[in-house]
Amino acid sequence: MTFDLYRRVRATNDPETAHVMWRETRDAMFGEHPASPLLDEDARDFESLPVPDYDPAWRFLAHIEPAEAVAMDVETGTDGIVHFDRLGVVTLPGVGSLDVWSHGGYAGGVFIPVKDASAGKARGTYGGGRYLVDTIKGADLGGDDGEIVLDFNFAYNPSCAYDPAWACPLAPPGNTVAVPIPVGEQYDF
Repeated sequence: MTFDLYRRVRATNDPETAHVMWRETRDAMFGEHPASPLLDEDARDFESLPVPDYDPAWRFLAHIEPAEAVAMDVETGTDGIVHFDRLGVVTLPGVGSLDVWSHGGYAGGVFIPVKDASAGKARGTYGGGRYLVDTIKGADLGGDDGEIVLDFNFAYNPSCAYDPAWACPLAPPGNTVAVPIPVGEQYDF
């Protein structure tokens, strides 16, 4: 379902239209899918995820620049220890730099989490950060000519934000930025 959603998002030429579809589909998945990460008590009153309207100022095309090799092992509980290797770094104007990780687990892929200055604060984002790209789940917006699309309007909370039974890789120091990012899925629980 997630793979299909992001395939449709990438196929939509207008990012704002794609964002509306993304929001509506994620709301339906959270509200109706049997594997929703919502706890039963949260699911009963669920209407929609807290996602602001699309803001084009938070969409970037970036080149992944080389960076010193760094390895990271994350205890996930359900999948045991998951290994990541830093592929490089992207630098985004007005935001800062983010490490780009290669997932060494079951399916490989690219992983870019982000933790912003509003993380863990009232009307902010999830304290452990959000996911910007996770190609293992199909969550990427593509790119071309050596560039990757990074659109914070599509940043989303990991499942552990809703159910403590999940153990998710969270944003490490190289994926923590000093600015608040007021778009993408927020955390109002």
